[in-house]
Amino acid sequence: MALFGRRKEKRENTTTTNPNASLVAWLNSDNWTEACEKLGYTSLKNCPEIITACRKIAEQVSNMTLYLMVNAEGGDYRIINELSYKLDINPNPLMSRKLFIEACVMNLLLYGDGNSVVLPHTDGGILTSLEPIEPYRVGFYQNGNGYYLTIDGKRYEPDEVLHFRINPDPHKLWLGTGIRVSGRLVSDSLAKASRTINDFNSRQYKPNVIVKVDATDEGFASEKGRRKLLDSFFASSKAGEPWLLPMDKFDVTSVKGLTLQDLAISDTVKDLKEFAAAVVGVPSFVLGVGEYKKDEWNNFIQTTVRSVATTLQQEMTQKLIISPKWYLKFNTLSLFDYSISEISTVYGGLYNQGIVTGNEVRDRLGLEPLDGLDELVRLENFIPITESGNQKKLNN
Repeated sequence: MALFGRRKEKRENTTTTNPNASLVAWLNSDNWTEACEKLGYTSLKNCPEIITACRKIAEQVSNMTLYLMVNAEGGDYRIINELSYKLDINPNPLMSRKLFIEACVMNLLLYGDGNSVVLPHTDGGILTSLEPIEPYRVGFYQNGNGYYLTIDGKRYEPDEVLHFRINPDPHKLWLGTGIRVSGRLVSDSLAKASRTINDFNSRQYKPNVIVKVDATDEGFASEKGRRKLLDSFFASSKAGEPWLLPMDKFDVTSVKGLTLQDLAISDTVKDLKEFAAAVVGVPSFVLGVGEYKKDEWNNFIQTTVRSVATTLQQEMTQKLIISPKWYLKFNTLSLFDYSISEISTVYGGLYNQGIVTGNEVRDRLGLEPLDGLDELVRLENFIPITESGNQKKLNN
């Protein structure tokens, strides 16, 4: 990265400078980040609040099981085969499904500026690995009404890769965009507030004590005399040392230094964190503002997390699944905040009505299946639902 300014004109046997020349300084990534921060700009990638919010979304999406479903006449149901194992358990030799999904989502939300690319590897038409690509290795190029992309300089067509996108660019609808002006405004403001807090805590300008002295005394008339008194009785450093005031000029009853509350920094940081949470789409308590609320958490799962999960599952279904009746689906229900008693009440009622089996109830409670609990039963004597019409009281 180059920073343009003024530079000295090189000439033989002279040290004069050209005032119209420019300076070119080459900076590495670390120096460039430091230079930008000194100019007041903070990248979203360096904002702790934005990173925390994006990582919370990525963690929740990666916690969900990825189901391979089939669309049938009697209703959709889950199928388990080698493809489902590859997608949900072992996407590539170096990563688990959780780590793979988390990397894809972080690229999508933050590092890839609304775009995340995965390169599928096959062997004889069989999917062998899904490789997430670092954003710096990817380039996007418009091609007429379509586009192509490059990975390490090699060209790929859109149907050869998984290209996850959010927030379509208004001028290139096939390209995603990340958090824009509002997010950068928040990150810059939070960084400035953090610097203000650090400066406030490091500056020891408040006096520890004030000593009232007789200003007419010859011993205190000079700086040397006042320093001698301080060295003799207080021996403090210059930072935060006592103040010496003429006793006949001032009357000090108390000393109280400014606090962060006086500067309204705490309220400003709270408002900025709430705004950052709203921009990314997470509850404010994720960023340490306010208390945990179950309804807010469930709404977060139902909206933000589900939206990101849908982006991933639809792209993977379109590019990886051949059968028109198969599709991929994340198990969003597993992330909702329900207590054991609530699950027991709901699924216990469904079991009594013959809608779910006993083993389905045990699965929701985290228990292993038992023999004899795979049949649908009714509350009446808990007999199989197919035998409900053969009860003696009905025959009589």
